Amino acid sequence: MSKLGKIRETLAGRNALYAAVAGVSMLAGCVATVRVPAPAVYVPPPPPPPSASIEVAAPAVAVEVQASEPPPPLPVYDQPPCPEDGYLWTPGYWAFSTGGYYWIPGTWVAPPVVGVLWTPGYWGFVGGVYRFNAGYWGPHVGFYGGVNYGFGYGGVGFGGGVWTGGHFSYNTAVVHVNTTVIHNTYVNNTVINNTTINRTSFNGPGGVAAQPTPAERAAAAEPHTPPTAAQSQHVHEALRNPQLSAKANGGHPAIAATARPAAFSGAGVVGAKGAPPLKPVTPPVNAATRPTEPAHPQTPATRPPVANATVPHAPPAATTHAGAPPPKAAPKAAPKPAPKPKPEEKNEK
Repeated sequence: MSKLGKIRETLAGRNALYAAVAGVSMLAGCVATVRVPAPAVYVPPPPPPPSASIEVAAPAVAVEVQASEPPPPLPVYDQPPCPEDGYLWTPGYWAFSTGGYYWIPGTWVAPPVVGVLWTPGYWGFVGGVYRFNAGYWGPHVGFYGGVNYGFGYGGVGFGGGVWTGGHFSYNTAVVHVNTTVIHNTYVNNTVINNTTINRTSFNGPGGVAAQPTPAERAAAAEPHTPPTAAQSQHVHEALRNPQLSAKANGGHPAIAATARPAAFSGAGVVGAKGAPPLKPVTPPVNAATRPTEPAHPQTPATRPPVANATVPHAPPAATTHAGAPPPKAAPKAAPKPAPKPKPEEKNEK
C-alpha cells in the first residue's frame, strides 16, 4: 500500500471514531435532559358537610319561656266532642305571660299533614327555674314530662287513636267522638289509667318524677313540625282573655276546652269543674274608630241655625185668672192730622 493510501485509511478511521463519539455524546445528552416526574402524593378530599337532618334540633327541648313559680294544678274538665273527622286532640296547659299563668284551653285541631301525632308541651324544673318545653307534631309521640293530661295522654305515649290507611281512627274509650258522625272508631280500654289521677302540671322536684323512655328518646330525634297557625292563634287569643288568668279564676277557668281553636264562645265551650260562670268579653273599642265628642254641643238638625243679628223677643203673654174680667185694651192713640199744604207764592212782575 502506498503512503497516500495509508493516510486515507487513517483519516477514515478517525472520522468513524469521531462519528461514534458524536453519536454517544448525543445519546448521553438526550438521556441527561429526560426528567422523570416524582410520584404524586395522594391528598384525600375534605369530608362533606354534615347532613341538615343531623343538625335539626328536636323541638321537645326548645325552651319557650321560664318562670320562678310552679304552674297551678291541671283543672278538671270534660272533653267536647270532635267537630270533624281527622281532627286531633291537643290538651290544655298553663302558659306564662307578663300577668302570670294563663290557661290555654284544650282543643281539637287539624294536623298539618296526614300521619303525624301531637306531643304536648310541658313544664320542667331545671336549674332553679320552671321552663316550658314546646309541643310539636311528629311521626311518634315523644316525652312530655310524664304529665297526665288525660284524654289519651296519660303520661307516656298517646292512646286516643291511631292512623290507619290515611285516616285517623279514634279510641272512644278515652276520647269523646260522636259515632253517628264519625264512623272510624274503636274501643281499647287497656289504655285507661286506673290509678289515682295526679293533677300536677310540671316535671321535676315537687312534681312528676319521670324520665324519657327509649322510645321517647328515639321520637325526639325524628323530624318535627311546629304548631300550626290555628294553634298559635289559639294561644294568642287565650293570653288576651282575662278570664283565663289563674289570678282571676283561681285555677278553675271558665273556658277549659273548646271544640275548635280560638272559639271561646258558643257551642263547644266547656268550663272546668268549680269554674265561675262564663262572662261575655267585650272587645276594647279602638281609639282610631271611637267617635270623638265635640268641644261644644252641636245644634240639633231640626233647629235652624241662629243668625248673628239680634232677634227681638215677643212680649210675655198676660196671665189670666178664672173669674177675673178680661183686661181692658189700651186706648188707641188719636191719629195725627195731616199737615196742610202751604200756599203757593205768586211771582210779581
